[in-house]
Amino acid sequence: MNPDEDKWRVEREEMVRRQLESRDIDDERVLDVFRRVPRHLFVPERWRDDAYSDHPLSIGEGQTISQPYIVALMTQRLELKGGEKVLEVGTGSGYQAAILAELCESVVTIERFGTLSVKAKETLDSLGYANITYCVGDGTRGVEEHAPYDRIIVTASSPDVPRPLVDQLADGGLIVIPVGGGFSQDLLVVRKKGTGVRRESVCKCVFVPLVGKYGFPE
Repeated sequence: MNPDEDKWRVEREEMVRRQLESRDIDDERVLDVFRRVPRHLFVPERWRDDAYSDHPLSIGEGQTISQPYIVALMTQRLELKGGEKVLEVGTGSGYQAAILAELCESVVTIERFGTLSVKAKETLDSLGYANITYCVGDGTRGVEEHAPYDRIIVTASSPDVPRPLVDQLADGGLIVIPVGGGFSQDLLVVRKKGTGVRRESVCKCVFVPLVGKYGFPE
């Protein structure tokens, strides 16, 4: 094995053991994919040595790649079984999209910054992911042409749950989204049943703002 690859494999194992299993991540499919996806390839080279550390990292355009635990927690709360179509709002580095692509049937991911979308696609293509559709635009509007979605994950904080996302969610589906303002939000699981929704608060969290018509202003 390439010495560098062996190093990264060891760091992934340590990340899973210390940051995920020691907390409340117990979905074996989620833990397994975190052991396999090379997070360091989604991190700018200057931060690469910190790729598996327990904190977010800058990826440019004022955006971040979330700490591994938060990515794992949001993924676990999606309750993926393998056959779902998932909308990701906020492509960012592409790391969350890679995790999702391993756990569901297909992913539609939308990013406000074209530069980040292009870079994420390059990384994901190089790793062989073929079940991801890339879009650039206002993620608060969702991606109507590919709806409905079984699951939606929003990787930036919104003042409330954007109505278009609820409308594009299949009956019985769920959204995982941080809602709030300032420097603290509530991570919510929003379940759709008929014309109604039920909200469950998971924990406090901190995300960059979701900018768009149904989010925060520029």
